[in-house]
Amino acid sequence: MNLFADIRTRVLACLDQMVTEGTLPEGLAMHAVTVEPPRDAAHGDMATNAAMVLAKPAGMNPRVIAEALAAKLLADPQIALAEVAGPGFLNMRLVPEVWQGVVKAVLSDPAYGQSTLGQGQKMLVEYVSANPTGPLHVGHTRGAVFGDALARLLDYAGFDVTKEYYINDGGAQVDVLARSVYLRYLEAHGQEVAFPDGTYPGDYLIPVGEALKAKVGDAYVDKGEQFWLDDVRSFATDAMMDLIREDLAQLGVTMDSFYSEKSLYGTGLIEKAIAELDAKGLIYRGVLEPPKGKMPEDWEPREQTLFKSTAHGDDVDRPVQKSDGSWTYFAPDIAYHYDKVQRGFDQLIDVFGADHGGYVKRMKAAVSALSDGRVPLDIKLTQLVKLYKNGEPFKMSKRAGTFITLRDVVDQVGTNVTRFHMLTRKNDAPLDFDFAKVLEQSKDNPVFYVNYAYARVNSAVGKAAAFVDVSDTTLAGVDLSGLTHEAELTLIKKLAEWPRLVEIAAKGHEPHRIAFYLYDLASDFHALYHQGSLDEALRFVQEGDSDTTQAKIALIRAVAIVILHGLGILGVTPAEEMR
Repeated sequence: MNLFADIRTRVLACLDQMVTEGTLPEGLAMHAVTVEPPRDAAHGDMATNAAMVLAKPAGMNPRVIAEALAAKLLADPQIALAEVAGPGFLNMRLVPEVWQGVVKAVLSDPAYGQSTLGQGQKMLVEYVSANPTGPLHVGHTRGAVFGDALARLLDYAGFDVTKEYYINDGGAQVDVLARSVYLRYLEAHGQEVAFPDGTYPGDYLIPVGEALKAKVGDAYVDKGEQFWLDDVRSFATDAMMDLIREDLAQLGVTMDSFYSEKSLYGTGLIEKAIAELDAKGLIYRGVLEPPKGKMPEDWEPREQTLFKSTAHGDDVDRPVQKSDGSWTYFAPDIAYHYDKVQRGFDQLIDVFGADHGGYVKRMKAAVSALSDGRVPLDIKLTQLVKLYKNGEPFKMSKRAGTFITLRDVVDQVGTNVTRFHMLTRKNDAPLDFDFAKVLEQSKDNPVFYVNYAYARVNSAVGKAAAFVDVSDTTLAGVDLSGLTHEAELTLIKKLAEWPRLVEIAAKGHEPHRIAFYLYDLASDFHALYHQGSLDEALRFVQEGDSDTTQAKIALIRAVAIVILHGLGILGVTPAEEMR
């Protein structure tokens, strides 16, 4: 049940009648007609822009259309009031039975809020994709939570979602990792070692060096790189990916697949992707103009092989092969996305850190070219997380080995708090993570506030269960006509917004909207709870009045069910009780 979609259907039916009767001309496109909550709740329950968007193509005054539409809607038994406002907006109020039906729908339909928006389209969400050179840090944590919540949201909205991690194991950084592990290996053999600039000195490599010693003994001691680099690179990468998988598991994140960059080299996949672009007339030899500002690593002042990415919306053409014949960093990324297209995905989403902003246009251009514009690519950037330790900002430095890891955060505040708080800001907005505030038990802490609402419902249901049947099946059939107080209706109206909110969040790829909604729903619930302390008639458990108690318990059970759905999308397990 999506009440807003249902009322929109009724509005469209009235508009069709107006066309049939000659009040409106034929051939009007109705796709822009919306039904949504009014900006001011005092104006009504729902508002439609129908008259405003149809006036110009119909060649009519919008108020004339709105007044005729209002007359039609008032004949509908679900519409209690239809009033024209301003230049032609139409505000509606629904009869109480409609709102009471929302509670019944939540209790009786396990899929309440789920959508068919995706229609089973195959969606690939790539996220985290951190270099396999160490444990995940707090910046990766935000990308992991955002990507995972987005994948859950899209699945809830009817998409066939695959979650993928791209292992960056084909670049120079894995050679640096191998050399760093080799130093720890020598250290495990009792040698004094120094870590040159550019290596990874973190303690997390100590057990890797010891494990390498256990595997090969002294076979690599004091040997040149040509004897051990390839083997140690593979050993170290596997060890780091095991560590990263463990980190992700700590956060409640599991991937459907891991894709190795290294698998693109020496297999013809890069060559095949570039040949595909060449066949489309998008590869040429040329010299790029010197870029303004910071010089990118792949620019050189000589002729090289270029991808005509400007033909697909990029600002400048991009090099794919250097003058010496080696591939640029961009080439394997093109090949990887070509493989995504070839695997038959209908839509692609990449979740990148904020430092990859320069890659957005070029990657979109590549996917557009490779799929002939058929497969859309959305790239979501996650901004930095600012950590506070003892009231002071804590700086991270991976190379110095003093960064805050994902596990550091989870160990201090838990998986649920970490996940929820990472979604309390839009992905492209900076996020402050204060270890004290995220554990604070107050209204200002959304994690606590939503959990507290869920726990309060459970407490009230437990009390009511002493003298009435509180099963959802029974509650779905009770008389709800007594739920007429403004605070009760406010809560029901918030429940009615859930299916609409899910679709809005899924269309915009914005899982933070789920966290915002849950906080608003919890706020409306707590407001009703507190009014019960002043007005006994609003208390959830009415001693000696089974019918009224069941109606009120039905309402708050519906709240708990929607909270459970929302937390499931966020990947958060609710607190069953709180003290």
